Parts: sequence; structure tokens; C-alpha cells
Amino acid sequence: MSTQTSTTTADQMANAIRFLAMDAIQAANSGHPGAPMGLADAATVLFTKHIKIDPANPDWADRDRFVLSAGHASMLQYALHYLVGYPDMTLEQIKNFRQLGAITAGHPEYGHVQGVETTTGPLGQGIATAVGMALAERVQNAKFGDELVDHFTWVMAGDGCLMEGISHEAIDMAGHMKLGKLIVFWDDNSITIDGGTDLSTATDQPKRFAAAGWQVKSVDGHDPIAIHRAILAAKRNTAQPTLIALKTVIGKGAPNKSGTNKVHGAPLGAEEIEATRKALNWPYPAFEIPQSILEPWRKAGKKSVNKRRKWQRNLNASPKRDSFLAVQEEAISPALSSVINKLKAAISRDKPKQASRVSSQKTLEVINAVLPNTIGGSADLTGSNNTLTPGMNTIAPAEYDGRYIYYGVREHAMAAVMNGLALHGGFIPYGGTFLVFAGYMLGAMRLSALMGIRVIYVLTHDSIGLGEDGPTHQPVETLATLRALPNMMVFRPCDAVETAECWQAALEATDAPSTLALTRQGLPTLRTEHTDENLSAKGAYLLRGPSGKRDVTLIATGSEVHLAVEAAEALAGQGIMAAVVSMPCQELFEQQSETYQIDVLGTAPRIAVEAAIGFGWERYTSSSDNFIGMNGFGASAPAPALYEHFGITTAAIIAKAQAVLAG
Repeated sequence: MSTQTSTTTADQMANAIRFLAMDAIQAANSGHPGAPMGLADAATVLFTKHIKIDPANPDWADRDRFVLSAGHASMLQYALHYLVGYPDMTLEQIKNFRQLGAITAGHPEYGHVQGVETTTGPLGQGIATAVGMALAERVQNAKFGDELVDHFTWVMAGDGCLMEGISHEAIDMAGHMKLGKLIVFWDDNSITIDGGTDLSTATDQPKRFAAAGWQVKSVDGHDPIAIHRAILAAKRNTAQPTLIALKTVIGKGAPNKSGTNKVHGAPLGAEEIEATRKALNWPYPAFEIPQSILEPWRKAGKKSVNKRRKWQRNLNASPKRDSFLAVQEEAISPALSSVINKLKAAISRDKPKQASRVSSQKTLEVINAVLPNTIGGSADLTGSNNTLTPGMNTIAPAEYDGRYIYYGVREHAMAAVMNGLALHGGFIPYGGTFLVFAGYMLGAMRLSALMGIRVIYVLTHDSIGLGEDGPTHQPVETLATLRALPNMMVFRPCDAVETAECWQAALEATDAPSTLALTRQGLPTLRTEHTDENLSAKGAYLLRGPSGKRDVTLIATGSEVHLAVEAAEALAGQGIMAAVVSMPCQELFEQQSETYQIDVLGTAPRIAVEAAIGFGWERYTSSSDNFIGMNGFGASAPAPALYEHFGITTAAIIAKAQAVLAG
């Protein structure tokens, strides 16, 4: 049934989007009017005839997901939200577009606006994140069936999104996985900021998508009937994701600036807005949407209410109700602490010497047994990252009843897909690659942190300790980079006990992503006395106290902690009382009380030891001289030779302590 009245045309409903966008951007004197105006016709068809949402219940688990990958077109989404009746999107919010304190930020921000499924803006991230959402839908559908999980993921992307390298990874993966409930609209307006797209690209995008296994439909982006038919065809073909290529005019309706880069990223200006009002026969003042147009929009916003009610009845009657609700919960099973403590006790008893990547896998074995919503994977390094545990079925094309994803050599897309899995709800994603490749993933990792979502990055081969692969793979700068990222928990455990504790802390951090930096080389067990207390969750703690008054404090992380312990023992033989502080997570340590921090660090001189560059350690040592680690790139050689060559040794720590105290 049509949601339009007999006197309200699709053009008028689309023009409501156009004028809300251009008026808000003009009031802010900042923004991007071109894409909202060009996409208004397609958005009107999608939101009035197809998308399954209930603005009064924006967190409905089986809603369709809408991702505005071209996040600079944010006023398109804000206008849509006001028109269909999301309670938080008022005219006042739109009038305060891009202003401090308003929810209408320059780019859509997850957690600030109802119905915004992910933060977008960095081009390409949205389409890649949407692949994760679409995959999440298929995996949950395989487990719970159509009655509980059956929805589409819709994406609006621009030329810029498709130029970004991450789009190749995402498009390829979606086609390979046969994600038929993923539908992408391409705003093919042939314009970039610099000018026409022919300045920088000649790619035949429809052929590119088709080559990756997508169904492709190309239509006039301003023909509502053609758009509607293309969407129907996309919805019928659930064996392939679909690209709907919309040939559009950027800034559609503006008589002098449409079709040019002048309308991309700047207000139209009062004169052009007035001319547009005349050209589109829109006699209403700024921010006014007449009831004759607003009413059919609000009716469209309620078109799926009965579907939501039916879904709720299905859920209440389903024998899978409790398990479905359980995987949607953010809370961690109380069983986690029990199995982690049992594992810690066994480690302290058996004292294995093993790489922390191996310790991570052994920890994952007990985690995956008690947490049904973990979903793992690796970017073609499963055997090196140790991310697969027994009993995890593989997720494969059209075979979604599993918990493990082979991402292929697609690190950046893996990170964005994990964001999508987490944002969809019902999953705790973790994925592995080498730590050095965090540089490839950083765009998506930054969004994990900005959105405050629980995504766990299992990053192995964390230092020069990886050895012979050499400086291209030795991440000397990466720890400092990730620690500089707000709201990213960076864990570097020193042994198997700390590895288990760091995993527990990462899982319990529901409002932040975590990085586990893990070794290739074996590490001795240092925590040989068991305690149920998660010491690593405090960020740092006193691993070895001095037998008398503290003369010096040795702070270390990961594979260098045992060197600090050996140095402290040798210093004690010289009458120098050294404390050893293990600091697996600076971010958690910064959250502790000042009293606790002083108790741990003490007031004696401090030396930090880490096989990475020393940037940031001055916070704890008060001097860049009080650091033993790297000051440049590594080299190719066996790990022991590299530690000796770069002076990260017990002898070097002893000499540094002596020099500092001799001061």
C-alpha cells in the first residue's frame, strides 16, 4: 500500500529532504548539501516503501540496518529521521546542525542519534562495516531462523567510498560470502571535491561489483518507479548482494549549482536557496514542512509497526527466546571468572614456557566454551595468530552456522567487519593479524574506539622478538600509536597468567575496544603463586617487591618483564633494592586511584623496559633517558641476537639502574 496521500507526490516528499538539508547547512554555514539533494529521491522510495524500522522502537533487534557510508551527507539521514518520526530528531536539533551540544553532528555518530547504526565519515568505512552487519544477520538467522532474524542491510555510498581501498576488500568479501540481504546504493553523480570524477578514476563500478559476485542494477536515480523496481529485484535475489547504481545529479534542484563540485561541500547561499525554492515550487519558509507532506512521511515511519508486533509475538512464543535474548546481552556470563581462575591456577602450578599467542589460544578455548556469542577470525594468519579453537565451525559462503571467519588478506576490512558484527548486536568479535598490520587497520580501529564498542584485536608477533622476518614486520612504533588512540585498551601480557587476565579484562570492557599484543617467542611463567584477583585489570601491579627500602623501580611489559625480574635479582646481589612493576595496560592503570598508582610506582627512580620505541614512557619515568628499548627500526636475525644487538638485555637494565642511581 502506498504511504503517500492522493495529493502528495514523491517529488514533494523528496523535496522535504532537500529543503531541510539546504536550510540546516545554510544556518550552520557549513556542510554538504549536494549528496542529500541528489539522493533524496532514492531515500524517499527506500524509507516510504521498503525499509523495516519502527522509530518508536529504534533498538528492535530485527529492524533493517541503514548505513550512510557517505557520512558527509549527514543531513540526508537527519532529515529522514525527523520526517519518519524518530523521537530524538526534532526541528530544533536540525536547526542546530553542527553546533556544540546538538546530536546533529557533521557526520552521523553512533550512540548520539537513535537509528544511526554506525559512525561514518571516513569514506569506505560505512560500506565495510555494513558487510559485518549483513554477515551478522545471516549468522544469527542460521541459528535462530526467519521468525526471529530476517532483515536487510541498506547502504548509501558515494564515489569516494568506492575509491577507497577498503571498499575493494569489503565488496570482494560480501560477494564471496553471498550476503544476499546486503543492498548498496551507489550515488553515481560523477563529482568529487576537486571536480569531475574523470580527474581521478575511470573504473567501471558496475563491472567491478559484478566481477566480485554481486547482482547489479543501474537506474535513473531520480525516477522513483525505476528505483522501486530495482529494490524489489534486489530483495528477491537473496543469493547475491546487490548494487543499485543510481545515476544522479549532485545538488538536484539547485538551478545554478547542481551538477557541479560547488554544491558538494559548501552551503548553497541565500540567493541559490531562494532560486531553488522557486524552481521546485516550494513556497514554505526555512525549516517548515507542511502537514500535507509531513503526515505521509510520519505514516511511512509507522508502516512496520505491525511487523514489529508480530516479531515480538514470535519471540515470546519461541523455544529459542531465552538463548536469543542471552546473546543480545552485553553482560558476561559469571562462568567466565570461574574458568579463567581455574586456568590461572593450572598455569601457576605447571609453569609453562610458551608464547603469549599460544597462551591466548588456550585462554580462548575456555572462553569460547562458556560465551556463546564470541565470533573469531583471522586475516589469513589463523595458524600464526592462534585464533581458532576446537568446536568452532567455519562461516562460509551460504553456510553461516559457525563462529569462525577466514577473512583472507583483508586486514582493514576485517576490522570494519568486526565493528559491524559488534554494532549489529549479539556478538563479541575478535580477529587476528600481526601487530604491525594495525597500520592497515587503523581507520577502523579508530572508529571502534570512537564508538566505544567491544571489538578485540588479537595482534601477534609484537616486537623484534619475531626475529628473522625483519624490520618490515617488527612493529616498533605500533604500541605507541595505539596507546595514543583514546579509548583503546592496549594489553601486552608478560606470561600465560597475565594473558588470561588480559582476555578477561578485554571481555569485561563493554564500552571500549581492546588490543592484545602477543609474542611469537616463548615466555616463562612469572606468576607462580595463584590469586583469583585479576591483577592485570588494574593496568599495573607490583610483580616483585624489594626486600628492603626501594632504590629503583623497573617497569616493563610483555616479553621484557622477565628481563626486569632477572635484573632485579642481580641488583639485589649488589645491595640495590629494585622493585619490578608489570604494566600490561597503561590505560587501565590510568583509571586507578592516585594512591594506588603511587603505591605501585613508588618514589624511587624509575626505568622502563619495552622492545619498542620509548615514546610516552616519560609519563612514568620522568626522563626519556630512563628507558631501555628501541630508538629505530629493527633488523632481520634470530630474536636472541636482535635483543643483544639492540641492547635490550638483563645486563643493560643493570647498567642503566647503576647509572641512574649514580646520577
